[in-house]
This record gives sequence, structure tokens and C-alpha cells, in this order.
Amino acid sequence: MNLTFAIGDVHGCLDMLKRLINRIEMSRPDGTVIFLGDYVDRGPDSAGVVQFIMDGPQKDGWKWIALKGNHEDMMVSCIAGANPIEWWIGNGGAQTIVSYGGEVISDHLKWCNDLPLFHTDDHRIYVHAGVDETVPLEEQTEKALLWSRKPPHYSGEYWGKHLCHGHTPSLENPVTVGNRTNVDSGAVFGGKLTCAVFDDGIPGGPIEFMSVSE
Repeated sequence: MNLTFAIGDVHGCLDMLKRLINRIEMSRPDGTVIFLGDYVDRGPDSAGVVQFIMDGPQKDGWKWIALKGNHEDMMVSCIAGANPIEWWIGNGGAQTIVSYGGEVISDHLKWCNDLPLFHTDDHRIYVHAGVDETVPLEEQTEKALLWSRKPPHYSGEYWGKHLCHGHTPSLENPVTVGNRTNVDSGAVFGGKLTCAVFDDGIPGGPIEFMSVSE
């Protein structure tokens, strides 16, 4: 049985991330971990979170896939001057700058900029925010993939696959509604850091959730 572990928004919560990864790795000898974006901003150690994920798995048999979140996109675009820097600073960027000692290092900026926007397998779509179901997956805009939100009780179709995302925090998450699972359980807002566990050979939603608290 091959499993995929999809982790919701981290937002600089490095200690929680390390503890969740430790739980995942202790649960079985191998698997795939997908990070659904928003590694930076608001929390205490964005620099540490980015470096930790960049370093990749430290145990054989594990594969890590990191996706871009809207906060990585916002940070990169604002530092590059494409958007006002105040937009990022006011949305948690101030804490990120502190974690870097005053300036985000170039290697981290490039890594964040180059992250893929979504990942698919036989049965699921993994993305930070959501998708526009009126447009083919290959034609999705960055705005839809990084910034869109669905009503809490919305399911959707998603071309016959199950959609797993973060971006919309709630202390009541993680939750599965029909064909959609939201794993952003508000780690940086006093909630949990959560991953959804999927059996790669079985369609549909997660077989379980794993979470850690502050």
C-alpha cells in the first residue's frame, strides 16, 4: 500500500512541522509527502521552514513534493517590485523578514518562485487554494490555484478526481466534503498542523488525518 501525506499551511511554524514529519515517518517506512504551500509569513520561523523543506527528506524511501502557496507568490512578487511591499508586510511578511534577520536570502526566493502550482496522481489533485472547474486543469490561472476559495459545504467534481487543498483556515478543519478535503487547520492561529493521509491505490478522500498542536 502506497500512501501520500498532504500537509496544510505551515506559516513559519517550524516546531510543529518537524513534529508532524516525525509522526509521519514513524508511521511507516516510506511514502510521499506533499506540502500544500504557505510556508512563510505570520509564524515565528519562516526561514527555518523553507530551509527544512528545501533540504528534503532525511530518511530513505520518502519523497517530498512542495507546492507554491499564495504567500510565497506574494513574497516573491512584492520583493521583486511587481506589487507594493506594504501588501506583503501587512500580511505576515514582517515576521518573515525578522526570521531572516532583515532580508530574505536569494536561494530561498528562487526556490519559492519556482515551486509548481499543483500536483496530480491517479485519483487526486493537490493544490494550495482550489481550482476553477469551468476551465481544464492545464489552463488554470495562478489566481485560481493560489487564491480561490470555496464555500465550506461545497463538494465539486474535479474531472473525476478528489481535490485536496489548504489556504482557507478553520479551527474545525481538517474536513472532507464530498470530493474536496481542506487540511488548513489554522496552525499559526492557535490551531493544529494537519496532514491528510491518502491510499494511492484507492479513489476518494483520506483514509485518516494526522495532526499536531502547538
